[in-house]
Amino acid sequence: MKELTVFEHNHVDVVDSRQVAEMIGKDHAHLMRDIAGYAKIIESSSQTKFGLADFFIPSTYKDAQDKPRPCYLLTKKGCDMVANKMTGEKGVLFTAAYVTAFEAMRKHIEGGVMALPKDYPSALRALADTVEQNQKLLAENEAQRQPIADFDPVRQYVDTILNSKGSLATSQIAADYGMSARALNRILREEGIQHSVNGQWILYKKYMGQGYTDSRTIHITHTDGRPDTKMQTYWTQKGRMMIHNILTARGIQAVMDREEA
Repeated sequence: MKELTVFEHNHVDVVDSRQVAEMIGKDHAHLMRDIAGYAKIIESSSQTKFGLADFFIPSTYKDAQDKPRPCYLLTKKGCDMVANKMTGEKGVLFTAAYVTAFEAMRKHIEGGVMALPKDYPSALRALADTVEQNQKLLAENEAQRQPIADFDPVRQYVDTILNSKGSLATSQIAADYGMSARALNRILREEGIQHSVNGQWILYKKYMGQGYTDSRTIHITHTDGRPDTKMQTYWTQKGRMMIHNILTARGIQAVMDREEA
């Protein structure tokens, strides 16, 4: 098992997602997709009070052609979240490796030396040795993981949202759940998300400026032939994820997730 390299980024100890992917035997693109899913939930959920940078920091690296490519820098909390999804020997090895690597970084800063585990038995011993020191931190992390775990498993519809771009009309999102735009608007009104103003659904002040919606000017023609314009609300992918979380909490699944189930 290769060693994790912990380094300092803006006064925060982090590891590179490429190293994490290699250590856990996962394609880096797949790990990036998973982390992007966690990030979307953290950023879009009104139930969480955590900053994305506490877990994952978007970054870039240069590939063999010297082109910039995306990656993430994972804090210790970010590693905790990734490890929380793993089971078996790989999960134990990765947990032991990152816990020991971050501890070694701290020891190095303080002038001490700490060896990294090389195999499964030593990883278990290293993990056991650090458990007592990290009980308080682990308890804190467990409380932080719960809002994210409430959204597991990340199903096919969420993957579709994360891979989508552009904004959608309410009727388009409603169709994904087999309901009408009127029914979805009613739910969003009941949840205190929006209200109707002059025929347009407008977000309440609490949700304005959060990147959930776009307003578009629509050209219309009255029955008497007069041209006119009206404003119409469209949902961004961030807003679409918020709607998904609200409907999921109500026990309403996306059509594609029902079919998958």
